[in-house]
Amino acid sequence: MIFFEISKKITTFALFENLKIMIPRDSYQVKINTAFQSLPIVVLIGARQVGKTSIMKMYPTEGFKNTLFLNGQDPDVAGLFGHLSTIEEYLSNYLNSELDGLLMIDEFQFIHGIATMLKLLTDKYDKLKVLCSGSSSLDIQQRIDESLAGRVRVVEVLSLSFAEFLLFKNEKLYQLQQSLQDTGNIVLTQQLHQAYEEYLIYGGLPRVALTSDAEQKVELLNDIYQTYLLHDVRSYVSNSHFVGFNRLLRLLSTQIGNLVNVNELSRESSLSYSNCEAYINLLQQMYIIKLVEPFYTNRRKVISKMKKVYFCDLGLRNIIYGSFNEMAFRTDNGAIFENEVLLELLRNRKADEKVYYYRTVNGTEVDFVVLGSRRSAAVECKYKRYEKPVSINSLNKFCDEENIDNRYIANINLSGNNNRVNFVPGIFVDKIL
Repeated sequence: MIFFEISKKITTFALFENLKIMIPRDSYQVKINTAFQSLPIVVLIGARQVGKTSIMKMYPTEGFKNTLFLNGQDPDVAGLFGHLSTIEEYLSNYLNSELDGLLMIDEFQFIHGIATMLKLLTDKYDKLKVLCSGSSSLDIQQRIDESLAGRVRVVEVLSLSFAEFLLFKNEKLYQLQQSLQDTGNIVLTQQLHQAYEEYLIYGGLPRVALTSDAEQKVELLNDIYQTYLLHDVRSYVSNSHFVGFNRLLRLLSTQIGNLVNVNELSRESSLSYSNCEAYINLLQQMYIIKLVEPFYTNRRKVISKMKKVYFCDLGLRNIIYGSFNEMAFRTDNGAIFENEVLLELLRNRKADEKVYYYRTVNGTEVDFVVLGSRRSAAVECKYKRYEKPVSINSLNKFCDEENIDNRYIANINLSGNNNRVNFVPGIFVDKIL
């Protein structure tokens, strides 16, 4: 039996030796727990380096009879899933004979036919739970839809929220942020202010957050950009298009918070319209960018059906954009702040909620509108300091017309409520929803 010859490096818990340097991301543990209450399979999907593997390794396993961790990039592991009898016998030896426990598969998209095999396994062994990770939705979603419908929950993993960033960086700062938030105190300490600006500039990728030296942060971001992003897209981008693709990526980095005009991007990148559109879609599926659709109830009032573009991590955006200047000296600080607010909304939305933007022909504009079956919210982003609350007519008018009760103005410093509008400083925007 060939599977007995596979090195134990893929099945032992040597992979868990570095847990002491990892920090739990509780929100994802909750999502996994909730999914396992009704489904046998959970798939974590997100960009490379956002911490999916660490989330898997930190997942509490006390409630399972046994736990087994496999790396889908290992060719020997991939070979196990060629036949049901092979993987069954392997699991019976390295998990337990009843296949009762938790099977973790990192980078499972590298295993050919994995979706069908997981369906067969979980249908046959009702005590088996499977936790997987994947670094792109390019192929994964199609496989899930075809083979695992009704058996799987997909959990999108984004880079660190600001609260998680503080926990990674300095637990005392995290506790300070939480205590200020709980008491409603709006005093921004110098340390918290500096940490937030660092977060806006270098983003929330865990490895970058754990590095204190600014030059090392930039080096790490460049490594991630060159080694992972550009390497991953090589198989999807024609060699003759690669210069244009890089130009497109650079153009998108200059336009965060703006409408995506494919005609204009096509002309400036020297890519055809169809290729430009395809590569924008590719970047979204690889969790490099996030496109936000317009909200409308009256089609005649909407200025455009074009989407707005944002980046899934600000550090990655800034390495592509080519600037790590301090926020006070940037012309794009408002766009960066708006991008960060969007990421917090995406992290905290419920499964049935979607984030939109609103813009009409008469000039009415709201940065973000969150709509779900049980709650709704509208958010304006203002990267400025307020001495006292102000009224934004467009926000109030829109909320009144659409019966949206939760109204927010995300800003630098002010916390409080004025005429049904909540003012939320940047360090607390992760709690808007």
